[in-house]
Amino acid sequence: MKIKLRDEYNKFIEDMEKNFKKKEDLDYIKEKFALFVDKVIDEIDMILDYKQEKMNELEQKQKEIDEKMSKMQSIIDNIEKDIYAEDGFDFEIICPYCDNQFVIDVDEDKTEVECPVCNNIIELDWTGDTEEDIDCEGSCSGCHGCDMPSEEKEEETEEQPEQENNDDDM
Repeated sequence: MKIKLRDEYNKFIEDMEKNFKKKEDLDYIKEKFALFVDKVIDEIDMILDYKQEKMNELEQKQKEIDEKMSKMQSIIDNIEKDIYAEDGFDFEIICPYCDNQFVIDVDEDKTEVECPVCNNIIELDWTGDTEEDIDCEGSCSGCHGCDMPSEEKEEETEEQPEQENNDDDM
């Protein structure tokens, strides 16, 4: 139910004119009521101005958010292009034999790759297991005896310092 202020105001004035017999009393009431209405209209105008100001702020903030979202979407699109590039992924390899660092295209069907410097074959593991998860077969050139029983490892480490001392004596 929407009340129209102007209609209510006019009804109020008509009612006063009917019920007040003295013109002076009627003029006094009209004057006071007009001042009251002016104050109410001023308050309504202030509320409407405040509302418009807040709406403008919200629109500006929404515009800023939309711009930021657009930038973020652009960044995400570029990241997706980099990740899902048609050329495939690049995978960085460090040769365990010669420490040469090189890049290959990711191909999960490949199980080994040859180092371009030392030409040793490097086994590729696409499962993501760490070295601790893999049982050593003792076939790598950088083996430090991880496939040996514990007693043999201890004996080997005890022998190494003696061999170094023998080299110094020569």
